[in-house]
Amino acid sequence: MTTLYIANKNYSSWSLRAWLLMKELAIPFEERLLPFGDDSAWGPFRALGGGGKVPTLQQGDLLVWDSLAIVEHLAERHPQVWPSRTDNRAWARSACAEMHSGFTTMRDLCSMNIALRVELTERPADLVRDIERIHQLWLQGLERFGGPFLAGDRFTAVDAFYAPIVLRFETYGLCQDTRVQAYMDQIRTLPALEDWCREALAEPWVDPEHEADCVQCGRVLEDHRQGDPVTA
Repeated sequence: MTTLYIANKNYSSWSLRAWLLMKELAIPFEERLLPFGDDSAWGPFRALGGGGKVPTLQQGDLLVWDSLAIVEHLAERHPQVWPSRTDNRAWARSACAEMHSGFTTMRDLCSMNIALRVELTERPADLVRDIERIHQLWLQGLERFGGPFLAGDRFTAVDAFYAPIVLRFETYGLCQDTRVQAYMDQIRTLPALEDWCREALAEPWVDPEHEADCVQCGRVLEDHRQGDPVTA
């Protein structure tokens, strides 16, 4: 049995990366969702060991934590995780590593929140640089490998790693190029991502810290959540 531990689908960008990759590549797993602020759920999870953060993959006594480690672990058994061609694969790995270690300003100021549409009232220079670099990187991959995905004609780990950026661009209105928009549309209409977003909007939890992160440089225009969410 393979179990993937994740957090709230509305907020948890790192959870989305591993979850989406496994769903789109039909790698079977059981999902365990730990809502932010629920100590009764997080306590037993942290007792398992590992890093105590999500996503974490469990296979019997084996724990694999950190999204990049999970990707590489899965690739040992599922070669479709990475592109088959050497050049494409090297580029995809580099782009994933850049996502994993970079774009800190975007992560800090444009936190993932699928439910909201936010108008930015200021764009610090570091945020602009992150946006421009993502545009540049995506266009490089699409033009070099022919699309419609970043490293070629099929969905791989690099697309899973940048899927939360697609959602951030949607939330904060950051797309500046029609070719980038076409790629975003390709990712946004993946059946698994549509499922994730639908489930995110139906979640009953609101986390105040994550909500505050979304309006550091802007204001909320729309909230697409269903029902009457409760604050954690």
